[in-house]
Amino acid sequence: MIARLDRTPLSRSFFDRPVLEVAPDLLGRLLVRTTPEGPIVLRLTEVEAYDGPNDPGSHAFRGRTARNAVMFGPPGHVYVYFTYGMWHCMNLVCGPEGRASAVLLRAGEVLEGAELARTRRLSARHDKELAKGPARLATALDIDRALDGTDACAVTGSPLTVLTGAPVPSDQVRNGPRTGVSGDGGDGDVHPWRYWIDGDPTVSPYRAHVPRRRRA
Repeated sequence: MIARLDRTPLSRSFFDRPVLEVAPDLLGRLLVRTTPEGPIVLRLTEVEAYDGPNDPGSHAFRGRTARNAVMFGPPGHVYVYFTYGMWHCMNLVCGPEGRASAVLLRAGEVLEGAELARTRRLSARHDKELAKGPARLATALDIDRALDGTDACAVTGSPLTVLTGAPVPSDQVRNGPRTGVSGDGGDGDVHPWRYWIDGDPTVSPYRAHVPRRRRA
């Protein structure tokens, strides 16, 4: 049973912490996507941490680029990237500013605005699949690169805001290897940085990295 949901926005200081503290603490929080058609409210159920210079799996492992610049701060901003020429994925940047780290939002439960999310996720067989996986989450919430750099801690007017929600007790949080990460970054013994709510039906299945075949 979910505890009473607190609609207070999370402060920037929440994100201005090490990424391995922020990531599991995001479980149970509410992500609000405001659109001209109406709001969608998502309860976060699965995330992954990426720790910049200490993490071969991070987009920022080799330093700052035009693509990953938002990851270097300030904390509390949204980092959106495009992958496989098809999908967008959404991250929340963590502190301190100048040291790139972010939390990938992998899955969530749509609490409000499901009818709007369904119009973007026509292939979902039921509502538990609307945001089951990072690309599905971004699609359901209409996230694209235009939202890269959005301040999720802005007091008013932001299209993306994170609310307190109902933090998940530590005994209900599980962690393990990140999904689809190659090389050293995919080593679950070194980087068991995927966190999820135990038993939640919206959590995506784990998939190990499969190298893409090169065309002849």
